[in-house]
Amino acid sequence: MKFKITGVALILSVFFVYSNAQVKHAKKPASGGSSVTRGKIVYKQICLSCHMADGGGFQQMNPPLIKTSYVLGNKGTLIKIVLNGFKEDVEINGEKYTNNMTPHSDLKDQQIADVLTYVRKSFGNKASAVTPAEVKKVRAANVVTK
Repeated sequence: MKFKITGVALILSVFFVYSNAQVKHAKKPASGGSSVTRGKIVYKQICLSCHMADGGGFQQMNPPLIKTSYVLGNKGTLIKIVLNGFKEDVEINGEKYTNNMTPHSDLKDQQIADVLTYVRKSFGNKASAVTPAEVKKVRAANVVTK
């Protein structure tokens, strides 16, 4: 009986170590793949908790990312929002959103470009990609707060 319990414990331990290694591997920033694929990883790690899996946001707190002028409009404005955060109330489609967005200036230019490309090409959005060069230019032109 003791052997069976030890064997089961050993198998479970190996399973959990393997599973944990797979989770850590999945969270590792991707260097290959498309910008949208890499952006989805960043979105899941950073944006999803506020803007939800479907990009719909959270009523009266976190704005939706679906077909809004913030997402589909000027890329520079969108990049500034990611770099500096957002502390203003905003009205989108007749609904007011009041939650502050944390600055993400700690992200690399590639990560910001990837996540914004993902958002601009997901959730029914059809907008052009954001490049790391565009992020770099906006970052250099702005005083970024942390």
